[in-house]
Amino acid sequence: MKKTFHDFKYLTFDVVGTLIDFEGGITGCLQAIGVEQNVTVDAEEALSLYRTARYAPDALRFPDDLARVYMVIAPKLGLPEDPALGERFRNSVPDWTGFPDSAEAMARLAKRFKLIAMTNAQRWAFEHFNKALNAPFYAAFTADDTGTEKPDPLFFEKVFAFVESEGASKDDILHVAQSQYHDIGISRSLGMANCWIQRRHGQQGYGGTIEPDRFTEPDFHFTSMANLADAVEQGEAVT
Repeated sequence: MKKTFHDFKYLTFDVVGTLIDFEGGITGCLQAIGVEQNVTVDAEEALSLYRTARYAPDALRFPDDLARVYMVIAPKLGLPEDPALGERFRNSVPDWTGFPDSAEAMARLAKRFKLIAMTNAQRWAFEHFNKALNAPFYAAFTADDTGTEKPDPLFFEKVFAFVESEGASKDDILHVAQSQYHDIGISRSLGMANCWIQRRHGQQGYGGTIEPDRFTEPDFHFTSMANLADAVEQGEAVT
């Protein structure tokens, strides 16, 4: 039987890409460097190069890895291979903003559910993101806390253990995310209900997020957090 929003006690969230506009943060910084160097940086090209570099075998924890990523992609974008600019790229993270609807939607959802962050970002970065979202979370799990990154099932198991400590189970969780690769596919395989926030609707490709081997049809599907909050308040079970 299909679940409705009334069946859940917790909403777990991917943060970077679902609530925080990481593509805008990445391209904004690279384009600003490009302006200083009289180089035009194409946003989609930059995101494609970022995606490839970010998922290299020698990748570090995110977002510390951005300094390394810059050095890989800079020459392909016509930008200087300057370690100081790599550090600038990494240090741009505290300036990344939430999507326009994120903070308000999260405040609405927090009235009905316990909200849990599940982010591949390191704790230092999450603290900035949480502040940008007006600190809506009941609990938070970062790459530092779990020692791994999604889509590793161990990341999800940490969260399952947490809700079980409160007398609940994964059946009480709706996982909300934009990444098919990191979140929607794995949450389905682990038996979770999920909600896909299609942030790149109307755009081609997967942008800065790795493309999944196959598309997973979600339990719920919206193109914004505002749409999810509206549906919850209306008591709808929209697919």
